[in-house]
Amino acid sequence: MISLEEYKKEYHQYNFPLIAIVGPTASGKTDLSLRIYEEIQSEIISADSRQIYKQMNIGTAKPRKEILEKYPHHLIDFLDLDEDYSVGKYVEDAQNVIAQLYSQDKLPIISGGTGLYIDSLCGDFFQTNFESTNQEIRDTLTDELKRFGNDYLYKKLLEVDKKSAEKYNDKNPRRILRALEFYYSTGMKFSDAQEEFTTKSKYSTLYFGINYPREELYSRIDRRVELMIDDGLVQEVQEILNSHYSSDLNSLNTVGYKEIIEYLKGNYSLDFAISEIQKNTRRYAKRQLTWFRRNQNIFWIEPKDLSNFSILNFLQKLKYEKIQN
Repeated sequence: MISLEEYKKEYHQYNFPLIAIVGPTASGKTDLSLRIYEEIQSEIISADSRQIYKQMNIGTAKPRKEILEKYPHHLIDFLDLDEDYSVGKYVEDAQNVIAQLYSQDKLPIISGGTGLYIDSLCGDFFQTNFESTNQEIRDTLTDELKRFGNDYLYKKLLEVDKKSAEKYNDKNPRRILRALEFYYSTGMKFSDAQEEFTTKSKYSTLYFGINYPREELYSRIDRRVELMIDDGLVQEVQEILNSHYSSDLNSLNTVGYKEIIEYLKGNYSLDFAISEIQKNTRRYAKRQLTWFRRNQNIFWIEPKDLSNFSILNFLQKLKYEKIQN
């Protein structure tokens, strides 16, 4: 076991350290975070934008109840499906938990696959109080999205804010809408505003990820989806809908849930829904990999080395290399 003060003294020159377990879905982040927990006896802060919801358990691969009881987790399983949450609120909540853990002489463990949460907390964070007051702009853009699709709005973004368009080349409609709405409401490029209003993180983060070969990762994803079905994903989604939640909620626009909703509506067969979940999860994992590969500070652990991985041994190695250099 290592305390926060020991870590700062022996291994790092900064006052606000974090350990972050990142990477794509099904890569084993939870198991690795629990392994590190066992060594340093800290607490885990989730960085997953769907595990925050209380009713979404199986489809989000949320740690089981007995795990959550044994290993303290924060920012998990605390919102209803119709409650709004933002990246800014996540950063605020996470910072409060981190401060609490620091006061207990604990080194926090961040674990999750939501890259925007990780980057906003551990890296640089764009802070602005912008809220569009022009409902006409929002309605017009939303209508254009419905009528003409993502590609149409993406081309508009390319014309007015090429830098944002290049950043959002996955054509996520919510981000495209936000960037266009910001531009038409303020006359300022969203990318320029991000540069002007970005706050540097005060944390110094040690990142870890598990480097599964692409095909092996995809195989793990396919098997996980099958296990989710066996564990009762269909029943979980049915119970959510029976609780009078709208199937149009943003929280339910999530891989695993949206496909089962289509099955329950009679639009998909169960076999087709399962194959769609597997396909869409693989695509999501590919986007996550692209996101995290940009971070040159991540230490990628090979699967064959997992059984022998020790965070304390790793830190000792860092200390030795620091002395040698």
